[in-house]
Amino acid sequence: MSFADLGLSDELLHAVTAAGYTEPTPIQAQAIPPVLMMKDLIGIAQTGTGKTASFVLPMIDILAHGRRRALMPRSLILEPTRELAAQVAENFEKYGKNHDLKMALLIGGVQMGDQLKALQAGVDVLIATPGRLMDLFERGKIMLTGCDLLVIDEADRMLDMGFIPDIETICSRLPAQRQTLLFSATMPPPIKKLADKFLTNPKYIEVARPASNNTSIVQHKVKVTTRGKREALRHLLRSDNVTTAIVFANRKTTVRELAKSLKQNGFAAGEIHGDMDQSARNAELQRFKDGDISILVASDVAARGLDIKGVSHVFNYDTPWHPDDYVHRIGRTGRGGATGRAFTLYADEDAEAIANVEKLTGGAIPVFTLDKGTDKSRDAAEPAQAPAREERPRREERKDRKREGSRRDEPREDRRPEQREERRPEPREERPVAARAEPRAPQEDRRPPRPEPRSQARDDRRDNRRDQREAPSKPGEWNGPIPEFLAVSALPA
Repeated sequence: MSFADLGLSDELLHAVTAAGYTEPTPIQAQAIPPVLMMKDLIGIAQTGTGKTASFVLPMIDILAHGRRRALMPRSLILEPTRELAAQVAENFEKYGKNHDLKMALLIGGVQMGDQLKALQAGVDVLIATPGRLMDLFERGKIMLTGCDLLVIDEADRMLDMGFIPDIETICSRLPAQRQTLLFSATMPPPIKKLADKFLTNPKYIEVARPASNNTSIVQHKVKVTTRGKREALRHLLRSDNVTTAIVFANRKTTVRELAKSLKQNGFAAGEIHGDMDQSARNAELQRFKDGDISILVASDVAARGLDIKGVSHVFNYDTPWHPDDYVHRIGRTGRGGATGRAFTLYADEDAEAIANVEKLTGGAIPVFTLDKGTDKSRDAAEPAQAPAREERPRREERKDRKREGSRRDEPREDRRPEQREERRPEPREERPVAARAEPRAPQEDRRPPRPEPRSQARDDRRDNRRDQREAPSKPGEWNGPIPEFLAVSALPA
């Protein structure tokens, strides 16, 4: 089957041929005809099977007839992330180059002024993320009453990111008579409830079992220690014939630190995560596509729908928390019929997460054993911990010696050098026992004798002077006290 058999226009067939495509994928072959017949559609297919073209191509032919109006887009495509929205916009530019269609990209992280100007000029296709669309709608800058075609792409990812309430609000503001297309890799109950509520007699298409993985991707799991993940990743990057690779991590901080570590070890690495503004994210993606960097460390913002050709490897530095994300991550390789390799590094704490992934995919992931000596970080980590274990006994030993020194009777500075050097085992026996054995005297006994009354002391001093300076008085002479100036004897001649 060729694209010409699907009922597409000649102008569109020329654009598809110019893009290098000759045969449609299974999801495209089954989805394009009912979309052209204006039917609602639910498409379930694994990532990397061409879901984007399955709704972009028929939309271009449908919108080729009609006129656009200011602030009233004729069709709306909702995407969970900015990268997916930008990729859909690229597809419209590539396939719609032979049609007079205006497109606007409404995403966060960029200035709103240019987006408002495009809406005021009138657009045929509005590609938006739910957050920015709701923001403009609440400000009264956009009207959805003229939107006759709605596409909800990556609906399960919308559910994970908490966009389902916004989707329900947006659907309630659209015309009741419209065509709705819903595409997803999985069909959890909330998505089925959404489809039952807002789709009318939809055609259900499933080209692959939900959450099944691509058979063209060789998968492995690698058992490592938590501290040995970086060394194991560097070994695989050097030894497994990696041309371009995407390394996924669960946290933004891990993405930044891992990209920095890879650069320090000589790898041409870049990073992309949710904390980066849109211009920086686009620049990193373009560098990766152009070959300026060969390794892209990313969070799950790059796990859905990014079509980057030639990715040979995908590495899960962290086992994904949600098992569905595993299928989307490894789907960045093995695209368009090519083969790819996917490695998942897991430690003991990841046992439950890897078990959930294997339960979802329906089979155990083969274990890949690293060569001996490759996990050097594990070997290096063990000796590094040994001093920490021995540090506590040594510290306690120093404290014990300090306590023993404080119990000694002699002050430290009063001890003789020879005593400090010899450290005689029984210095206490050589000292007088009486001084140590006698119990302490009461506090009042150690005080100096209490002084006598002042008057009595003065009389005693006078008696002493009288005994030393006066001779015994004769009968009839003055026997009273003699003043000091009269008691001075004359000098000898």
